[in-house]
Amino acid sequence: NDASNLVMLQKRVSKEDAEAIAYLGDSYYHGGLGLAKDVHRAIELWTEAAELGSIDAHYQLSVVYYSGMGTEEDKPRAIHHWQQAAMKGHVESRHNLGAVEHDDNGHYQLAVQHWMISAKMGFEK
Repeated sequence: NDASNLVMLQKRVSKEDAEAIAYLGDSYYHGGLGLAKDVHRAIELWTEAAELGSIDAHYQLSVVYYSGMGTEEDKPRAIHHWQQAAMKGHVESRHNLGAVEHDDNGHYQLAVQHWMISAKMGFEK
């Protein structure tokens, strides 16, 4: 049940488990585990998790900052988080960097390089 899952998760969070912190951020963002939806708290948690090395937290931060979903749009910050995740092997982040280079910056060669890397890593979108 949500209450016992939340208790177990909070134990891991208290031990600075980056993935648990990122998951708690996801729960706040979507209003899961019986928590009230709180985008600001989600961003705080994802930021903490990213600082502790969570690739998924970097990705989530990039998505909300790029789109402005629930927070002020900040494309440079979004790109930074995609770069951090991509350097640690996050395939979709690498693909999204290619899209930014293609669509926003007109750097077609660089876009293709990002897309080739993501394809070699198994991205099929």
